[in-house]
Amino acid sequence: MTETTSPQSASAAPALDGGDTPLRVAVIVGSNREGRFGPIVAEWLLAHVRERSDFVVDVVDLAESELPTSLSFSPSAAASAELAKVTPKLAAADAFIVLTPEYNHSYPASLKALIDWHKDEWEAKPVAFVSYGGLSGGLRAVEHLRPVFAELHTVTIRDTVSFHNAGALFDVEGNHRDPSAADAAAKGMLDQLAWWGWALRGAKSVRPYGS
Repeated sequence: MTETTSPQSASAAPALDGGDTPLRVAVIVGSNREGRFGPIVAEWLLAHVRERSDFVVDVVDLAESELPTSLSFSPSAAASAELAKVTPKLAAADAFIVLTPEYNHSYPASLKALIDWHKDEWEAKPVAFVSYGGLSGGLRAVEHLRPVFAELHTVTIRDTVSFHNAGALFDVEGNHRDPSAADAAAKGMLDQLAWWGWALRGAKSVRPYGS
């Protein structure tokens, strides 16, 4: 996966208001499973995010870090090194998009570890969800994630993008076979994410969250 990218202009993207800097969006690729399908969906998602002039993208790919599942207030040197790969991106983000598969009716352990290792990095920021799987399209994983993120004081975006029987939807080159519905869903979700991202960033500039 690539990391930080520069925003690209797109006529369909909302104009920036008052010269404000774009929202920094962390796209979290939640699966680290061997043979995972996630990178295909991630590239589709990133293409939509990168074309907007109101977003700058950071990628947090959990296959590129090995966060321990044993939490500690005094992490070891090895754990600190793994945290250094992801924590700065979460802290810098104005908003998040979580890309998750569904494993056994829920989300992967790698994603839970990332969530639990952090607290302040999530607060008063919006998070959107893109999911993939079989018949359910990963929606049960998303519904499990919503109360977890609510506990961390995030605002979860109502609209999602989900890929049901995801393996059949993309060709061998990773292109969506019939993208119109998914493209429309992505635009709606990203528009909502942008609204909440601007609103929360502006509110925090006036009054720190929790004050």
